[in-house]
Amino acid sequence: MDYVSPNELMAEALDLAKRKAGLSVRDLLLRGVLAGALLGYATSLVMVVLSQGLPPIVGAALFPVGFVILVLLGFELATGNFALLPPAVLSGKVTWAKLLRNWGWVYLGNLIGSVLYALLFYLAVTNFGTSNGGVLGDQLRQIAQKKTLGYMATGGSGWATALVKGILCNWMVTLGAMLALASRSTIGKIAAMWLPIMTFFAHGYEHSIVNMYLLPAGMMLGAPVSVKNWWLWNQIPVTIGNILSGALLTGVAMYLTYAPKPKLVKTEDKLDLRAQLPSVAASHADAS
Repeated sequence: MDYVSPNELMAEALDLAKRKAGLSVRDLLLRGVLAGALLGYATSLVMVVLSQGLPPIVGAALFPVGFVILVLLGFELATGNFALLPPAVLSGKVTWAKLLRNWGWVYLGNLIGSVLYALLFYLAVTNFGTSNGGVLGDQLRQIAQKKTLGYMATGGSGWATALVKGILCNWMVTLGAMLALASRSTIGKIAAMWLPIMTFFAHGYEHSIVNMYLLPAGMMLGAPVSVKNWWLWNQIPVTIGNILSGALLTGVAMYLTYAPKPKLVKTEDKLDLRAQLPSVAASHADAS
């Protein structure tokens, strides 16, 4: 059947995590770069939708295209790996060192790809720096300030808000990563992934990789935001929130309830096995 049960899904997730942990640094970086760029593409698509005066829910409904493409192509997204690898550590399939290696290189690759796409987007919408980007430029400048200076204005509560929005965001995103394994057909995978990704984006929660495009793009377009503002008031708390929800609320939680159970030998099978032992011993004696 097309549907994959949660127990089967977890078994496949553990195998997938083991394969991801074994990738070379080159593959982790390259696949991370491509994933970051694709997520930037999807985010700029939402900006185009909003610039046309369409309701925000339309943008949220379209945003999952980037996530779907990168998952189907097997690219590496740090926020998804925040959920996939911890269960593999608990099961003994992956070491903590390999988990940190994967997270670190993929996060760096996502950052490079996102900033690269932000630069290309900036050059495209400003005619190579000769304009301010029009409506799209205004939107990105406002968003960059809201996601950094807006949190900074309220101090510690602003930082905590970014953290909580990061938690709420990646709870849904990592469910999308898990649901990619809930179907054996391409159409089924797309439909399953679409639901939680659209849900998080419609709420306006904080995704660390999406922000790797949004904030640099806004800064390039003239938003009065420094690199320190970006990292201290958004990237760091949001990343921590993404890790907490991905690892604990999705990865570990699902592993604890759906982890593959060791197969138990039935009492009758044990008795049958014991009954065969003498004959097995005799056959070995005859052979000698």
